Amino acid sequence: MSASAPVRAGGRVARSGQPRAAGRRPARTSAAAALLLLGTLLLPLSLTAVWARNELTDTRRYVAAVAPLSGESTIQNAIVGDVTDGVMGHVRLDGLLEAIPRAQRPALRERFTRGIREFVDKQVRQVVTGRGFPSVWRQVHRSAHQALDTTLTAYGSSPVILDLTPVIERVKHQLSANGLGIDIARRVPSTGARIVLLHASDVPRARTLYQAVRTAALVLPPLAALCLPAGLLLARRRRRALLCAAAGCAAATALLAATLALARNHALAALPAAIPRPAAAAYADALTASLRTGITLLSCAALLVALAAAVTPPAARALRSVLPARR
Repeated sequence: MSASAPVRAGGRVARSGQPRAAGRRPARTSAAAALLLLGTLLLPLSLTAVWARNELTDTRRYVAAVAPLSGESTIQNAIVGDVTDGVMGHVRLDGLLEAIPRAQRPALRERFTRGIREFVDKQVRQVVTGRGFPSVWRQVHRSAHQALDTTLTAYGSSPVILDLTPVIERVKHQLSANGLGIDIARRVPSTGARIVLLHASDVPRARTLYQAVRTAALVLPPLAALCLPAGLLLARRRRRALLCAAAGCAAATALLAATLALARNHALAALPAAIPRPAAAAYADALTASLRTGITLLSCAALLVALAAAVTPPAARALRSVLPARR
């Protein structure tokens, strides 16, 4: 036997192929690390893509998400302000002020305008806070989401509009029921107030993003589900690999939560001054509630797996050392 040949316990000589097997270990370790890293990055991205696809394509889920907003005071105040502005745009005082001296008209116009606005505001608020408003709110958003889905899945560049006509019709009925508001109700057209959610010029870019989200929601979750188990199977020290993967998932979801908060603040800051910030914040929080819940659950699950991977072996060794002592 050659003096340079490695000898194992028992006097057996190591096989000549063993160095080649040892040489393959770095490649296997690198592949396992790459798969685990890719899986930890794809997991929060998959969660975001699935949430975005559900919000964009599922009208029922979207309406259920925004339905509670009908009882939010910030949303109600915003609607009252928008509808009141729309109604006041059709109020004319010229005929009423013809008999008033010209010098006194500006002061009286301001006083009459303030009084009529307070009256209209009160009538609109009664509608918005009434029992039937939640159903109207759901109807308005159901129609808007169906229009959005049709626009993004079809050709053309029609704008997406939130049509508040049902609210206007109820306000007109409320005004007609009050003798002082009959003339105002007659002047308000039936077209109602309309809020542009997506301008025609933004439709092509939104359609591209929509298709990308749908594709990502179909591809990313299975890819993440394949990368993580494959990385664990390739890893030589699987407990340590599981610990690192779970900690990485927790860190990635925490980064996603921070990114979501920053995006929310940036989007609110970029809104036009005419849009009330509290109402926009409530709307954004309602839409992202399911995403934030998923982030919390995923973070907790990852932390529990990491804790179990870190604690289980020492606990098992301690248990094995205690049991023989009791015997």
